[in-house]
Amino acid sequence: MLGTQEIIIIAIIILILFGGKRIPELMKGLGKGVRYFKDSVNGVDASEEQHSSKDKPAETQHDEPTR
Repeated sequence: MLGTQEIIIIAIIILILFGGKRIPELMKGLGKGVRYFKDSVNGVDASEEQHSSKDKPAETQHDEPTR
C-alpha cells in the first residue's frame, strides 16, 4: 500500500514531467478512457445507444397485466 510520502513524491514527479497546464487535459483523457472501457464491458456502444433510442418506438403502458 502506498503511504502519504510516496503519493506526494509521485505527484511532484508528475507535476515536474507534465507541468500544471497539461495535467487537467491528461485527467480528462483518462476519464474518457475509463468511461469507454466501462461502457464496453457493459456492452453499451455509443453508436448502438443512439440508434436504439431512434429506432425504438416509445413504450406505452398497458392497463392489463400480461399473462
